[in-house]
Amino acid sequence: MTAALAEKGSSPASPSAVAHAPAPPGRRVRGRASRRERAFDDVPRWQIYLPLALYLLFTLVPFYWMLLFALRPAGSTALLPWPLTFEHFEKVWNERSFGMFFQNSMIVGVATLVMTTGIALAGGYALARFEFRIKNGFMLALLCSQFIPGALMLVPLFEIFKNLQMINSLGSVIIAETVFQLPLSIILISGFIKNVPVSLEEAAWVDGCSRFRAFCAVVLPLLRPGLIAVGSFAFVHSWNHFLFALMFLSEQDKQTIPVGLNTLIGADSVDLGALAAGGVIAAVPVVIVFAFIQKWLITGFSAGAVKG
Repeated sequence: MTAALAEKGSSPASPSAVAHAPAPPGRRVRGRASRRERAFDDVPRWQIYLPLALYLLFTLVPFYWMLLFALRPAGSTALLPWPLTFEHFEKVWNERSFGMFFQNSMIVGVATLVMTTGIALAGGYALARFEFRIKNGFMLALLCSQFIPGALMLVPLFEIFKNLQMINSLGSVIIAETVFQLPLSIILISGFIKNVPVSLEEAAWVDGCSRFRAFCAVVLPLLRPGLIAVGSFAFVHSWNHFLFALMFLSEQDKQTIPVGLNTLIGADSVDLGALAAGGVIAAVPVVIVFAFIQKWLITGFSAGAVKG
């Protein structure tokens, strides 16, 4: 009887049992994935390309219109910038002092980038690696500060800079831009540092590195995408910001490009060619920056969005 039971247990399963047996988990996952892939492949390509083309057209038409006014002769109504002329660029660069405005904007942008990135790196590391009583309250304060419009702080900041004798100084604009960029930058950098395992630093400590040396050798290289993302937004925001430069800088030789563009708009008339040329000059550095850091920017956002 025992031999019969053993022979029965070792016999192959019936075809009906095999047919109704559940598939392995891995096979079911692959089946779902293949069905999703087939569903995506079945979508007509025009349903994908048409919305993208419409969005691209909606985005590029204003830039083409700006280039059209900047490159065609004054008084022309042609829809193509032909013959090409650079008289508007020469006018705004030489007669309207846009060369000086460009230099001032570059100083403000680079200084804001360096200060924001450096301070946010130190603050983000403290929030990510240390525990203290007011940590949660401090994070909440950083988040709440993002709801305060910059216009509400103009009068207090003006009084502070006036007492410090920093009015008509680029330093006042740099400090104001850095202060308003820091909360979000600290939060982002803190998230990037949390994604770096502490065990990497501990291994460096065991090898004899100090905390600062371990941070520079182990953590800092891994934060490159996050630092590029934070620094690029600090630069672009300070480059395009109009309010602080308008309020704190009254002398023409200290003004930035956004304020310089505002001077091209007169009370009775607007020189559209010069205004468009100034807009092109203001947009070129931003386009170049994003063209070079696009890869790092996407990587930085992906690293900050996923924990672990």
